Amino acid sequence: MRCIVLGVALAAVLGVGRAAAYDPDRGWGPLIEKLAHDGVPRNTVVTVFRDDRVDPFDGLQFSLEPRESHALYRHLHTYTTALQARRCLDEHWAAFRGAEQQYGVPATLVASIIQVESGCGRNTGRSRIVPALARLAMAAEPENLARNVERHLLLAGGTRSTDDITGFARWRAQVLEDMFYPEVKAAFDIAARMHVDPLEIRGSGSGAFGIPQFLPRSYLWFGVDGDGDGRVSLYEPADAIPSCARYLQHYGWRSDLTHTGKRKVIWGYNHSDAYIDTVLWLADEVESPTPVRTVRATKRPRAKTTRVAANCTHKPAAKSTKAVAKSTKATTKSTKPSKTAQAHQAH
Repeated sequence: MRCIVLGVALAAVLGVGRAAAYDPDRGWGPLIEKLAHDGVPRNTVVTVFRDDRVDPFDGLQFSLEPRESHALYRHLHTYTTALQARRCLDEHWAAFRGAEQQYGVPATLVASIIQVESGCGRNTGRSRIVPALARLAMAAEPENLARNVERHLLLAGGTRSTDDITGFARWRAQVLEDMFYPEVKAAFDIAARMHVDPLEIRGSGSGAFGIPQFLPRSYLWFGVDGDGDGRVSLYEPADAIPSCARYLQHYGWRSDLTHTGKRKVIWGYNHSDAYIDTVLWLADEVESPTPVRTVRATKRPRAKTTRVAANCTHKPAAKSTKAVAKSTKATTKSTKPSKTAQAHQAH
């Protein structure tokens, strides 16, 4: 009887624990409240974040000093990519030319950007942008911030003070929230405007979408109805191309910009020196392609042959044992893969 009583008591305690731990909003509660407070219909927000298509929020790890490596763009910094950008320019010439005339941004630059961003629309991404943006917007939530501080303290291994890392992490988390929370709200605004399910707006894993890979607010600010059909679709070249040009014009593009000035404008599109280097190189290559060198094959003179009389036998000189061993060693060495060939090259 005592065991039964203890069992019932234990079950009650565990039941209370489970009830207290149960979260119908699956970790998204603070973001739901903030969006509802800022005018997004609560039922819409709750429906989205309780949807099984959205994973529960279980934290976001962020870097204190993010920086994109040039290696990320190495596969795009090629003559093949430049050729593809030229083909994109030719295929949609009317839209590129119209955008250049209206906004003063070179067609070669816009073509290079959308080639880097989405392969001229061939790869706009299949991720749901609302959950991607929402995770970034939750960076400064107290529990998430505390976990990141603890992680960076371990990574620092005593080389930085607790106050230093805590202050830097708090600043970085707030930057992410301030940058991406408005994008989450804008995504809901776009969905309402277009009468679509917010979770069916697809794009990259970082929340950008369409041919020019705009974040939601950029769509609202710079989207252009280029084909005059009464709506803006960043998946249509006729709209996406002038939208990209308008974006660059807003950030200060002019025909008389210095190289440094051009870099500052493109920085507004993507805060990455590696990205800027790639785009500017491509734009120059699209404008003035590097001449392709043609290598002519040279004819080798035929070796003279010596005729041997029929009644004579020609016996080749025998190689010495040393020479044969040397030749075998050389052959074996040449067929052995080098360490470089065996290594896997990182993307």
